[in-house]
Amino acid sequence: MITEHLIVNLILILAVAWGLGMLFARFGLPVILGELLAGLILGPPLLGIVTASEPIELLAEFGIFFLMFYAGLEMNPKEAVEHIWPSIAVAFGGFVLPFVLGYFTCRIFGGTVYQSLFIGMGLSITAIAVQARILHDMHIQNTKIGHIIIGAAIIDDILALVTLSILLGLVESGTIQVVEVSFIVFKVAAFFALTILIGQFIMPRFTRRLDDREGKAFTFALLTAFTMAYLAELAGLHLIIGAFLAGQFVRKEIMDKEVYQKISDRFFSLSYGFLAPIFFVSLSFHLQLQWQWSVIFFTITITLIAIIGKVVGCGLGSYLYGQTFWESTVIGSGMNGRGAVEMVVAVVVIKLSDQLMASQAISDPLLTKDQFSALICMAFVTTIIAPLSLKWTVKKAGSIDESAEFHRRNLWEKSRPR
Repeated sequence: MITEHLIVNLILILAVAWGLGMLFARFGLPVILGELLAGLILGPPLLGIVTASEPIELLAEFGIFFLMFYAGLEMNPKEAVEHIWPSIAVAFGGFVLPFVLGYFTCRIFGGTVYQSLFIGMGLSITAIAVQARILHDMHIQNTKIGHIIIGAAIIDDILALVTLSILLGLVESGTIQVVEVSFIVFKVAAFFALTILIGQFIMPRFTRRLDDREGKAFTFALLTAFTMAYLAELAGLHLIIGAFLAGQFVRKEIMDKEVYQKISDRFFSLSYGFLAPIFFVSLSFHLQLQWQWSVIFFTITITLIAIIGKVVGCGLGSYLYGQTFWESTVIGSGMNGRGAVEMVVAVVVIKLSDQLMASQAISDPLLTKDQFSALICMAFVTTIIAPLSLKWTVKKAGSIDESAEFHRRNLWEKSRPR
């Protein structure tokens, strides 16, 4: 329900996010940093003027949804497929190394086996929506680097969700449910098979006939996005993966260019101009600060491990698959953002932990409050660091003579006029 309180909150969120975003952009920094800072200032971490509420959370969910649809709309699926193998190598490297490092770090700090497993998984996640926004802010979403990072982020999210299902089943039953895991893998495979079928053979029949009378092309795009999101949820994946793939269906190669441009402009305005800032501002609301030295030390440690694990793991996977040192460094830096998926996973684990503790099925929580706070802080810090480190590595790559050609061909590319 729209209330005066909600309207005032939206005015504050959009005004402060817009102002700080413009300020950061003026100094050559990604706009996302201004939006995250706006959430810190307005939200519970500092002033507490605006707090999380059901309407704001709903708008934030739509923000991540339309952000991913627009990201899919902008990317060429053929180019994404061309870079699928480097993306797989980057995803696996960036998932396995942080997972292992996180597990042993938590064990060293006295965590149980289950707590260490969930901490390790938390460190291994990459938030695709955060990566899409960062790449867009830096105008490299349509380069080779951009395609590899987005592809790797999608695969990373799939690995995280499948791993979460395995770990939750392990906690509840004490054993790995082979049949259940096999069914999850089958659903994921069936979803992508159906996606290819729809994208290659069915959607072109509709999109070629689209016109924009009374905004019906925009309505068709919305129906596509929501349908793919629903199918992704049925497959056990996050709806944003479905939204991204739906964006790949509504592409300029298979429809009238003028109609495509109108659809693209509307989704750009809806996502980047309205809903996405609400999403990134609301991310900061979840930041929980604990001032005990033990918690601070643990938070700093897992944050450093998370950053190192992602940069080295993703960079190594990229390097072993034929990318240059600087390409690998940029990719590793770009994969470091976490954010929303991290928080969703942590909340799911906490809820299951409370249920199992109440029924006395387990004696120790799956995540303690301190560990939960540390994960949220780590997610927030890495989300801030990702655009800064990506910008620095891109500039560093361009400042070295032998990488100048790499910098020109693979990274910098003018964004289209808006």
